[in-house]
Amino acid sequence: MSAPLPAAGFDLDAYLARIGYSGPRAPTLDTLHALLWHHTTTIPFENLDVLLGRPIALTPAALMTKLVHDGRGGYCFEQNNLFLLALRTLGYRVTPLGGRVRWQIPRDVVPARTHLFLRVHLPEGDFVADAGLGAASLTRPLALVFGPEQGTPHEPRRFVKEGGRLFHQMKLGDEWADVLEFTTDEMHPIDWELANWWTSASPASHFRHNLTIGLALRDGTRKGLRSDGFTHRRGGEILHREPVRDGAHVLALLAEHFGLHFPAATRFGPPEAPWAK
Repeated sequence: MSAPLPAAGFDLDAYLARIGYSGPRAPTLDTLHALLWHHTTTIPFENLDVLLGRPIALTPAALMTKLVHDGRGGYCFEQNNLFLLALRTLGYRVTPLGGRVRWQIPRDVVPARTHLFLRVHLPEGDFVADAGLGAASLTRPLALVFGPEQGTPHEPRRFVKEGGRLFHQMKLGDEWADVLEFTTDEMHPIDWELANWWTSASPASHFRHNLTIGLALRDGTRKGLRSDGFTHRRGGEILHREPVRDGAHVLALLAEHFGLHFPAATRFGPPEAPWAK
């Protein structure tokens, strides 16, 4: 099978340089492992443009400009669309899937289906790659099998079927927690465009009112910045926590821990929030 033509506006070499990957490019499971590891430990998850009132564009050119050339991060529709472009350019067969983020949301509550992730089809079987799940972004692809615990460089994971529903779970300490509910139906571009608009523009969107920044580190820890403060953790163990004082403190934390730099006068709304002052 011939390799697919690269998407207009997408530059594979620039993307690989951005994530610091210089290894093999054959579309194998080992390459997929390495690419996802490099991506999620380099490009931070962040919703800062949503808080700044900027539209979130998902064209290849827009993704390249923001996440690659400008050194920014993004949320799931940006992260996993960029990863999808890279994988397809390398010759992988990939099906986009959709889900409902369930972290700390009871199962009797139905959140919007506003998450995009990827199912990668390989000779060894199908694997899930998810570079855009915030503080739970995968640093290793997971085999799409239900039941067994799967190790990653960070937290153990598993997929389970319960009551006819499919869940992705993460283990923190001795407890399993839902992070995503999903189906295996393909999420088509029109579906993720609509979900991306709601996530970035709806007054009901969590991202319109809260800081949400995260990055997996190569030592097995994670750093996160939310409206209530900065956290450095290993699994469920908190290594360091500090509250956010004001907007200047947010800018300092973004620069120091996530490599995200903004002009000194930048403030992330809503304006009444203490961390936006």
